[in-house]
Amino acid sequence: MGLVDSPDRKSGRGGKRERKRLGFHIDMTPMVDVAFLLLTFFMLTTTFGLQNTMEINIPPESGEVKIAEDNVMTLRIGPDGNAYWSIGSSAPQTVSLYDGEAGKAVSLSDELRGLLVSETRRNSKLVIVVKLSGGAKYRNLVDLIDEFNLLQINRFSLDEFTEADAEAIGMAARENGREKGRGHES
Repeated sequence: MGLVDSPDRKSGRGGKRERKRLGFHIDMTPMVDVAFLLLTFFMLTTTFGLQNTMEINIPPESGEVKIAEDNVMTLRIGPDGNAYWSIGSSAPQTVSLYDGEAGKAVSLSDELRGLLVSETRRNSKLVIVVKLSGGAKYRNLVDLIDEFNLLQINRFSLDEFTEADAEAIGMAARENGREKGRGHES
């Protein structure tokens, strides 16, 4: 505990009195003990946050995996905020990637989510191949993979966006423009 030390009083010359000073000596051992007990307690009872990472399994480079064409869904992400999907060699169809404005949207569109759910229920062997154009944002890929995890879709692959994909998207955009033009004519 704390101790009080009082120095010896000496009287000086000329009748001057020396001021009385008290010296303190504080034993710090109990406070250090408590500090280390608290430190140990908090270290042992703290749970560390999990890292927000996604595990991606990459297939081995040797050997090819053969999949029937009807079991492959290609999902192309364009720079215009739309997704273009096709199964096998069929013509791509357009679906909006986000509801509302793409820059302000929080989650993927209900239309795309419904499409993913219905196609994976219809075909349990379905593999989704995601291709992002050069103008697509990184956020689009992250949102898609998050949605795959939420929907428990674990059979997907990332592939390179080629000129053939750009042409297919261009064809799909032109077809949608014609359909919208026909809808306004009637």
